[in-house]
Amino acid sequence: MDTIFALATAHGKAGVAVVRISGPQAFAAGERLAGSLPGPRRAGLRLLRDCDGTRLDEALILTFEDRASFTGESVVELQLHGSVAVVAAVLRELGSISGLRQADPGEFTRRALENGRLDLAQVEGLADLIEAETEAQRRQALRVLSGDLGSKAEGWRRDLIRAAALIEATIDFADEDVPVDVSPEVTQLLTRVMSSLNEEIAGVSAAERVRTGFEVAIVGAPNVGKSTLLNALAGRDAAITSEFAGTTRDVIEVRMDIAGLPVTLLDTAGLRETQDKIEEIGIQRARERAALADLRVFLVEGDQHPDFTPEMDDIVLKAKADLLDDKSGAVSGISGDGVVGLIDAVSEKLSQRTANIGIATRERHRIAMERAVEALTSAKMFAAMGEDMTELAAEEMRTAIRALDALVGRIDVENLLDEIFSSFCLGK
Repeated sequence: MDTIFALATAHGKAGVAVVRISGPQAFAAGERLAGSLPGPRRAGLRLLRDCDGTRLDEALILTFEDRASFTGESVVELQLHGSVAVVAAVLRELGSISGLRQADPGEFTRRALENGRLDLAQVEGLADLIEAETEAQRRQALRVLSGDLGSKAEGWRRDLIRAAALIEATIDFADEDVPVDVSPEVTQLLTRVMSSLNEEIAGVSAAERVRTGFEVAIVGAPNVGKSTLLNALAGRDAAITSEFAGTTRDVIEVRMDIAGLPVTLLDTAGLRETQDKIEEIGIQRARERAALADLRVFLVEGDQHPDFTPEMDDIVLKAKADLLDDKSGAVSGISGDGVVGLIDAVSEKLSQRTANIGIATRERHRIAMERAVEALTSAKMFAAMGEDMTELAAEEMRTAIRALDALVGRIDVENLLDEIFSSFCLGK
């Protein structure tokens, strides 16, 4: 296997830059640059030199032995001064060593997966942690990265292996008297696993929204103050505002952190009848995006009513509170009246949706668990039909076990790996 290397910190000038080397020649490569290496998991200050003896940098070096590193291979980490020129010189020197090559995106993590240091769910958790922008995303990614989903899947798998073993024992000894009726324990095990799986499946939708972000659409008639409100919430002029109706023609998106949750605010075109073809397209897009949003904020003025019926959790507010004597239930992006209350209301409604959040965070997880539940439903049905159906029950249990193996990456995931690792940077 090749020994790989890459800059593990961000490109550009910095206080410290970390170069990671992993593979069978990692220690030899480190010794070529530094002369000697510190003991495993100990830091040592060394002068780095090129093949001609020219000084490259003075670096802090860490070493990790095979099977005791992030990748599961021998690893050397060089903590360099964060100069672009220093990093380039060290990478150039490493590239000149036979048997070493620049790592592909995500290759360090991929080796951790292949060497059993991480399961696939943990790899996805690491990808989510790297991309995390809010506190809720950070917490959720850490739960997955810590192996909580893998541990839960292992518990389900253990119960199913026990149930399958009991069923198969009745098959193996079909011509003999089995001393104990195994059906009550088998039923109990299957029921317990199915209940836990269904709980986890129910929480996937909320967990996925935390990972990808919620959408909140601001909806209303033209000139009702939608763009002004968006700008007030964003704290900048994200949308063009004017006194002319139909200024907003397309959906404008602003990413925000609301109470630790990732939220994309959508400023939509004013809803009205129009002969302007371009505006008509914008209004159609507004309707479509508003319908798909997780939450809608309707702004109404005077005796207006929303152009389509709000759903139960949607927020309906009077517009232009700065022009009203009674500001209750009203909001204004100009004066700021009601803005804090609106943010609190959005936060409360979205937080309620994450109350039953699960550990599983992706559509792939949901599909694998649903396949397991489907197989276990059949297994229970066959088991209840008596001895003639025990072989079918056992096969359905094995199908459920394979679905859980796919969940953590033991089988049937090769087609997913390239897509997953393409999101990683070179040094990860």
